[in-house]
Amino acid sequence: MKLARTGGRGSWRAQRLLESLEHRGAGGSAQAIPVVEEIVRAVRRGGDRALRRYSARFDGLAPRQAFAVDREEMEEARRALSPALRRAMESAAKNIRSFARRQMPKEWSETTGGLTRGQRIRPIASVGCYVPGGRYPLPSTMLMTVIPAQVAGVERIAVASPHPAKETLAAAAMLDIRTFYRIGGAQAVAALAYGTESVPRVDKVVGPGNRFVTAAKRMVSFDCGIDMLAGPTEIVVCSERGDPEGIAADLAAQAEHDPDALAIFVTTREDLARQVVRRVHDRVKGNPIAKQAIAANGVAIVAASAAEAQAIVNRLAPEHLTVDAAEDLDWVRSAGSVFIGKHSPQPMGDYVSGPNHTLPTGGLARQRGGLSVMDYLKVITVQQYTADGLRRLGPQAIALAEAEGLRGHAEAVRARGIDAGNR
Repeated sequence: MKLARTGGRGSWRAQRLLESLEHRGAGGSAQAIPVVEEIVRAVRRGGDRALRRYSARFDGLAPRQAFAVDREEMEEARRALSPALRRAMESAAKNIRSFARRQMPKEWSETTGGLTRGQRIRPIASVGCYVPGGRYPLPSTMLMTVIPAQVAGVERIAVASPHPAKETLAAAAMLDIRTFYRIGGAQAVAALAYGTESVPRVDKVVGPGNRFVTAAKRMVSFDCGIDMLAGPTEIVVCSERGDPEGIAADLAAQAEHDPDALAIFVTTREDLARQVVRRVHDRVKGNPIAKQAIAANGVAIVAASAAEAQAIVNRLAPEHLTVDAAEDLDWVRSAGSVFIGKHSPQPMGDYVSGPNHTLPTGGLARQRGGLSVMDYLKVITVQQYTADGLRRLGPQAIALAEAEGLRGHAEAVRARGIDAGNR
């Protein structure tokens, strides 16, 4: 883990490092585009045949194995769960569901001067939830992507996960999932986005994945909705008085997700930075993936002032952010999810807190937050005029239409007996 100072000798190195981190992007998905383009085109044109070919090659799908997971296989996995894991999943699901319900936007309507306006909330008709099945089984991602869709009222929810783990199958049974495909990678995204003989297309694809999944989502995004382009996991801890052991534990925990994970500590205290660096190196010794990530992308940044430290965090716009106290929320402008204080380890948010763990990476937190119930909804606006309301506001619409040179717009208002001279 490197140590960088923004002030004093060598500060230019820190500034150069910050600039590269600020413009890090979605984490290598561009390099996967040539391969992904071939896969997506093949599945779009060839349907099941191409999907089976790539699923056999990349996911180990057997020659006669069905794409769809049988309901009994999911139920069998649920029955095999240990009581402790079952309770943990149920607790997590309860918290995720209650949080999603609180996020639901409200329908409303108001009437003023002959104009009634408002909004109606409607769910997307169908979504495909991608659950990674590579390095680790991720039943938590099943809960995080499916439950908000259920709360939103999505009618058809399809899950795709390559060689799904028993825990993932059990989570699907717990959520009463009816459509589950044992497919993954770019071929799964293409099948969900465009449809095949066995996989009906969906209106939107959500969920995290590797660089091939991310590149595929980018490629299909003009034809099918997506949530966001996700890159490797990111953690930033900004602290002046935190516990070095706890900070190091969080940095190592997120680093074990991916060799390309980003782990950054920001402080004004060089003594604290050095303590954290030592403890991080101790913690990753027995964890090859975390050790690789820390060596490549682990940085402790010593800022010249608290204001500069805060500005650095907002420039980075991290996926996960830990701060010392609730008052720190006042300066946070860009972050996927914030954890406050030494008793809030980031893995709690990965599993049981309730806020979604599918979060913006690569600086995308400057533009949006994490996956939420809103990603599964449409806000439909409504307006209705009375005759008096149209007489009051119609002339203003005519004036604006004529200023833009859109005569037909103006005439559509005049056709209701309105004249601009009535203003």
